Amino acid sequence: MGSQYKEGYMIDLQLADKTHDEQRQGEALIIDAPVQQNSRKLYIESYGCQMNFADSEIVASILLDQGFQTTGDYKEADVVFINTCSIRENAEQRVRNRLSQFGAEKRRNPKLIVGVLGCMAERLKSKFLEEEKLVDVVVGPDAYRDLPQLIGQVEEGQKAINVLLSREETYADISPVRLNGNGITAFISIMRGCDNMCSFCVVPFTRGRERSRDPHSILAEAQDLVDKGYKEVTLLGQNVDSYKWKGADAAEDAEIEVNFAQLLEKVALLNADLRVRFSTSHPKDITDEVLYTIAKYDNICNYIHLPVQSGSSRVLELMNRTYTREWYINRVDAIRKIIPGCAISSDIIAGFCTETEEEHQETLTMMDYVGYDFAFTFSYSERPGTLAARKLEDDIPEKVKSRRLSEILVKQQEWSLKRLQENVGKTLRILVEGKSKKSDLDYCGRNDQNAMVVFPASENIKPGQYANVFIERCTSATLLGRIAD
Repeated sequence: MGSQYKEGYMIDLQLADKTHDEQRQGEALIIDAPVQQNSRKLYIESYGCQMNFADSEIVASILLDQGFQTTGDYKEADVVFINTCSIRENAEQRVRNRLSQFGAEKRRNPKLIVGVLGCMAERLKSKFLEEEKLVDVVVGPDAYRDLPQLIGQVEEGQKAINVLLSREETYADISPVRLNGNGITAFISIMRGCDNMCSFCVVPFTRGRERSRDPHSILAEAQDLVDKGYKEVTLLGQNVDSYKWKGADAAEDAEIEVNFAQLLEKVALLNADLRVRFSTSHPKDITDEVLYTIAKYDNICNYIHLPVQSGSSRVLELMNRTYTREWYINRVDAIRKIIPGCAISSDIIAGFCTETEEEHQETLTMMDYVGYDFAFTFSYSERPGTLAARKLEDDIPEKVKSRRLSEILVKQQEWSLKRLQENVGKTLRILVEGKSKKSDLDYCGRNDQNAMVVFPASENIKPGQYANVFIERCTSATLLGRIAD
């Protein structure tokens, strides 16, 4: 998954808050609910992609049914879970550092249960349990239903582990608890796993094979959110464009097949006031049918995250991305033609194995061709177990990787500023998500193209409502304006 979704969008991992896949920092997840007397307390901290945050909501739902209450302070918790990410090496290091902190609390309170969930749990299961002695329970992404039993094992004095991957599990029947929710925006997981074997990526090994969720359950979840007053949903998958479900339709008394374009339309038709976003698209799979569906419905946001990773066809082949530079440009051209004004963002890797200086320049020229609204950029980080780690030499010096990454960052800052400057002097329709992080006197929200907008709060506009905002100026990351007269 390339990669979205509660904080301001920025250019790169090195720049403040992110919401895109692989960009999220650790965040404690809590719900606003009355505390039941004598209930056990659960603390969940999530790292990495939107899928991890959505999974934490599933975990909370499963354990709330067992009498747990969530808390935002791990020092008062009975069970502490850290939902992990293995996409980048620095994400793993952050998790290890955090586990050391939890370990200090566990020495003070020996009854505290500490668990690792998610992608690192599957990949480093033995290390966590046997070598580091900091973890009591290790649970992979497909085993969350087993959590009550695993916690019980730990309470009986055993270590507990379940990292089995499934070909069927989608958690379709579990209604996620909306953690740290603003009551306005929410994620809906439409599929799990990934069948794309990109040579740099661990996701197929940590999340298993791709499987699509029953569309009836997706629509029911979306309708429930609408009924509760939510105004925006983001459909999540490692590769949403490969969504495909076959099954029975009770209404039609027949077997049906639903692809992503059809699912997107069904969600959009639930309520014209519900904004619909999605992430992530794969360049090899995004179809004109999807693009025409976006163009057809005003409430499907004109924003597509389309990770390129590299501008070089040779490097893309080494990455096993299964498309060429020319194919990617064809898809960008189709987006520009079918959805004029659509924002496009990307993921870019600097210094992949054997990348030459000329191929690095091809990435820079691709950035100029597309003119990304924003991008998430990384130096290549070899991940154990991947095809690249087994077959390719990580032969680009770190100094060269850093310099190439710097050049990519500078170019993206230029394009981000240029794209935002195009909005100055315009009045945009903004979904107000809440107070700005920097000032309670300001609101923040996003426009249709996913740009963050900050403007003075008004007594006449409340979070969850739409506001027409006149854009007066911008930074390279944020539009600044005022409510239009």
